[in-house]
Amino acid sequence: MTGYGRGDCSKDGFTVTVEISSVNRKQSEIAISLPRQLELLEAQIREVISGCVARGRLTARVSLHAGAGPAAPRVRLNVPLARAYARELTRLARQLGLAGPVTLDQVTRAPGVFQTDEDLAVEEDFWPAVQKALKRALAQMVKMREREGAHLARDLAKRVAVMRKAAARIAARAPMVARHYRRQLLERIKSAGLEAPVANDERLLKEVVYFADRADISEELTRLQSHFMQFEDGRKAKEPVGRMLDFLAQEINREINTIGAKANDRLISREVVTLKAELEKFREQAQNVE
Repeated sequence: MTGYGRGDCSKDGFTVTVEISSVNRKQSEIAISLPRQLELLEAQIREVISGCVARGRLTARVSLHAGAGPAAPRVRLNVPLARAYARELTRLARQLGLAGPVTLDQVTRAPGVFQTDEDLAVEEDFWPAVQKALKRALAQMVKMREREGAHLARDLAKRVAVMRKAAARIAARAPMVARHYRRQLLERIKSAGLEAPVANDERLLKEVVYFADRADISEELTRLQSHFMQFEDGRKAKEPVGRMLDFLAQEINREINTIGAKANDRLISREVVTLKAELEKFREQAQNVE
C-alpha cells in the first residue's frame, strides 16, 4: 500500500525532520537514511516502524537542521586537535624538506578543528525528538494507507461477490451433470448402432453412478463458501490481513482447479473460467493489502 508522511520536532536549537513513504510490496522491507550524527538510532527507528507497518517497502529519511535564533548551534574550536595538526604538519614539512611555516589557514581547514553543536550531538539525547517526529510521520502515512485500503476492500468485495454468484450457478448445475451424462451415454450407444439398454440396466446404472461419484464437487463448493466467509471475517478484522488474503487466494484457486477437473460439463467449465478471471484480479489486489 502506498502512503507518505512527514513529521518535525525541535530540540536544543535543532529541528529533526522525518519523511516516510511506502509502496506496494508483498513482504516487509524498510530502508532508513540517517545523518552521520544519528546513525546509531537506526535500530530504534526500525523497531518503531515495524511495530506500525507489517507489509510494503518503506523508506524513511531523517534529517537534522540547525535552527535560527539564540538557541541556534554555535561554532567551537577544537584547540587540542588544532595543535596536533600543527605539530604533525610541521614535522612533515621538515621530513619533506619544505620551506615555510605551517599557517593558520592550513590548520583550520583540517577536519574536526571547527565543530558545531551538531557535530557534538549525542544520538541518545536526540532520540525523543526523532521518535516524536517519526510517530507524526507514521500517523500521516497510515491515514493515507487507510484511505487506499478502504478502496481496495470495496474492490475485493466486488470480486468475491462475482465469484459467489459463479459458484452458486455451478451448485445449481451440478445435480444435472449425471443426468446429462446418462443421456449422452445412451446417445453414443445408439449412434454406434448398438441396442440401447433399458432404464434399469445394471451396467448403465453402474457407469452413471461411477461418473457421478467421480464428478462430485459438493465438497469443493462447500470449501469455496467457507473461504468466502473467511474473507468477510477478514474485512472486519483490525489487524493486518494481507497474508491471510494471499492464503485464501491460494486455497480458492485450489478448489476452482479441482472443480474444473472433475465437473466434465460445458456450462460449469464456463463458470470456472469466470472464477479464475476474478480470482486473478483478487490475487493482484490482495498483494497490495497490509
